[in-house]
Amino acid sequence: MSNSSIKIVEPPDGVVGEGFFATTLNDVVGMARANSLWPLPFATSCCGIEFMATMASHYDLARFGSERVSFSPRQADMLMVMGTISKKMAPILRQVYEQMSEPRWVIAVGACASSGGIFDTYSTLQGIDKVIPVDVYVPGCPPRPEQIVDGVMKLQELVRTENVRRRSSPEYQELLASYNIK
Repeated sequence: MSNSSIKIVEPPDGVVGEGFFATTLNDVVGMARANSLWPLPFATSCCGIEFMATMASHYDLARFGSERVSFSPRQADMLMVMGTISKKMAPILRQVYEQMSEPRWVIAVGACASSGGIFDTYSTLQGIDKVIPVDVYVPGCPPRPEQIVDGVMKLQELVRTENVRRRSSPEYQELLASYNIK
């Protein structure tokens, strides 16, 4: 029985021989990291409901290796910030980010997390990139589950192609220093 609708993913570039396959460490580590992201949901409003739909059986984010949702920052590597973040909540968000171990990635889900959304007030943070670096922005108010899945897939591509030594590079240390993160 052959099912032609199944797409076989090509292996990374490497040397193939009788009974062996060799490739670079960067490709193997990137592929492993990209397909085993553990999300930490930081949901404060309606975008959190869309995230619940994304994790449910119809959209099933587990297909992409993000099945294990972690509610402990020390056991997660993908922070998904969803919803409105007040300025009083910003230090808590930053503390959660700092408690995550490297490598760590951030997705800003929805208009409120990305830019403050419709809440242009003194008490609302106008984008989480004011306190932590963001890797992927998912637009929408609230974004559809398909958009959240697309954001995770974009993050997977970023993780897959990231150099293993990028996190110890002077450029990355400079980025963290610009946020006063050690």
